[in-house]
Amino acid sequence: MTINANTKIATIIKHHPAALDAIVSISPRFEKLRNPVLRKLMAGRTSVGMASRIGGCNADDFFAKLQPLGFEIDRTTAAVAVEKNRLPDFIASLQPGEIAVLDVRPVLASGDDPLQIILEAIKAVQPGEVLKIVNTFEPIPLIALLKKQGFESYVDAVSDDLVETYFYRKAATAKQTLDLQNTSSSNWDEIIAKFENRIQTIDVRSLEMPLPMITILDALDKLSADTALYVHHKRIPVFLLPELAQRKFECRVKAISDSEVHLLIFRA
Repeated sequence: MTINANTKIATIIKHHPAALDAIVSISPRFEKLRNPVLRKLMAGRTSVGMASRIGGCNADDFFAKLQPLGFEIDRTTAAVAVEKNRLPDFIASLQPGEIAVLDVRPVLASGDDPLQIILEAIKAVQPGEVLKIVNTFEPIPLIALLKKQGFESYVDAVSDDLVETYFYRKAATAKQTLDLQNTSSSNWDEIIAKFENRIQTIDVRSLEMPLPMITILDALDKLSADTALYVHHKRIPVFLLPELAQRKFECRVKAISDSEVHLLIFRA
């Protein structure tokens, strides 16, 4: 397999299991890849070039570790340029008291994954509000994930081990509002009838974040083309919807109560 600066970490690990240990050995910041939940969620979005920024290293450090495992190295393909963050208007206009702060460094120091805490905190951010996450590295995959949810971001690398990332929830655009409306229970019965006897059911209500999303995506990876996935969930999974659209799935949501919704997911 030939790899370059734009090859995804998940692709490398899938091709050669020993690549996980090789990558973790490059930087202590990659130790979190041993967590299968975090690896599944983040590694597919993170390229060698992006991981180099997170780990404070460069692509050649990856190539040096991976070449002995049989990977062919393409050094001629440049990493896709990451757009430099200008100081956005929402940062320039911030007033004291208009920002919530979440410091996840103690969580990282304890060896735990802060993703669940971040996702819970981000749900409370209303349009026009800002959440600042204090971390030891730039959370590039998280930035990409939240961008799909309508968040602007700004990264301030205060020092080598102190990075402050600001997330601002923009007001929903007309298109985003329409997309959310399209996940309503319209033609629910019609779709149920269409997939009669070809519906797979899973229940993620008892799972902690981010396991519901991972469990659903894993089920969809194994779902046959003529089958729909029926999901019992506690809430509308706002972080899941953009992933479904990207994977060419449609989704219908039917509210059962304040603490239960049913999802019907099928290929578009």
